[in-house]
Amino acid sequence: EAIDKLNTEGRQRLLASYGIVNENFQKLFVQLFGGGKAYLEMTDNDLLNTGITIMAKPPGKLVRNISLLSGGEKAGTGVSFVFSMFKLNPAPFCFLDEVDAPLDEGNNLRFCSIVKEMSEEVQIIFITHNKPTMEIADILSGVTMREAGVSKLVSVNIREAMELNANQNVAQTSSN
Repeated sequence: EAIDKLNTEGRQRLLASYGIVNENFQKLFVQLFGGGKAYLEMTDNDLLNTGITIMAKPPGKLVRNISLLSGGEKAGTGVSFVFSMFKLNPAPFCFLDEVDAPLDEGNNLRFCSIVKEMSEEVQIIFITHNKPTMEIADILSGVTMREAGVSKLVSVNIREAMELNANQNVAQTSSN
């Protein structure tokens, strides 16, 4: 009787969470790709033993299993899925390691928009080489090697740097 009760509650919770994640995923996918369609599909009717398949249709393409997409399409679909789970149950931070690397320029700009939106609720730490992605950061950190074999961590708070620059410009203008 206790097992039946737990199974019933487990099914209800899974179905509710699945519905929310699926809805968030559909919205984030469209937002990231500027169109298209994506959804989650359960592989079995038994909710406690089912798998989930990610189906995606980037704009101008046929609906496909994620394994049949290009690298950039997989990355964008994966980001949409991860962020859809974060919307259900936000963690204090999210660490992204070059997930924007395979994205084309348009998708990268939409990715930046989503990251900026998500950063209002979740601290996002990302590694990137893309300039547009770096431009949305509040703090930039990097590694430099002035001497062979000697690495140094450099960090800049963008807001403080801009304020310092503005204050220097005002001081220069008033002294002229």
